[in-house]
Amino acid sequence: MTTPAATPIDSKKPSTKQELIAANVKLLIEQLEAGHSGALTDYLTAMSRFHNYSFGNVLEIARQMPTATRVAGFWTWKQLGRNVKAGQKGIRILAPIVGVRRKKDEEANKDITKQNERVLVGFRNAYVFDVSQTEGADLPEMRGISGDPGENSERLAAFVRSRGITLVYNPNIAPALGMSYGGRIAILPGQSKAEEFSTLVHETAHELLHKAERRTATTKTVRETEAEAVAFVVGKAVGLVTGSASADYIHLYHGNASLLAESLEVIQQTAAVILAALEPPAEDEEEETTSTETPELAEVAA
Repeated sequence: MTTPAATPIDSKKPSTKQELIAANVKLLIEQLEAGHSGALTDYLTAMSRFHNYSFGNVLEIARQMPTATRVAGFWTWKQLGRNVKAGQKGIRILAPIVGVRRKKDEEANKDITKQNERVLVGFRNAYVFDVSQTEGADLPEMRGISGDPGENSERLAAFVRSRGITLVYNPNIAPALGMSYGGRIAILPGQSKAEEFSTLVHETAHELLHKAERRTATTKTVRETEAEAVAFVVGKAVGLVTGSASADYIHLYHGNASLLAESLEVIQQTAAVILAALEPPAEDEEEETTSTETPELAEVAA
């Protein structure tokens, strides 16, 4: 079943992160309850592509252009030798407005290096464009693995061990592919490279999710679904061919928007932690340029 075209959230555009998230989650629930299961896959796929963005902006990009793969601001594309095609409509996101708060003279005199501090004073509308909306110089190929996690497997294993988690391979856990015991992960040997990587991501997600503080209680079914969603996001990001996201995900929340929003945000944050650990030592220069150079993309930390 195909996902319907993006539907306007509201005639009044959300102006805060909370409004942005609430409006997108409400729309997602409506789409899923109407039988458009592809909507969730679009949102999780967007997380895999834009894990450096804030949760609210990931939702916005996925809603407005589910097919987007690489976005940047108008001037960033210019600097990369590409131009936004005439007539293209930008993807609206929220960018932070950062001001300077000057400390009182007596406080500033105590430490001259800390006279002023940067503070978030609000948000503004900003617009980014997908690479499909631009033309010009070819861009360097994004990292793509196409079914083989490559060095990501070693990086993931190293990350797991760096968190004090013991990683073992144990044939006795069959038929389970992996098990998380809280500080210890067991993986069933004999899996393909892609299956083993996905299984380790799934179990790593359990380790991270179980230690995270959650605002509401979760069931085992919800935790399993969240771990599988994290594996989907990370697998997509490193180029693995993955199955579609669970179409029954929404039913775990019985239409409760706040619970769904919380769960999706946990998925995004957990996937972002794992993906950050998979970054090679020398960060890709082009990716850094499109992620941090323009104000509209600096909203990551907001």
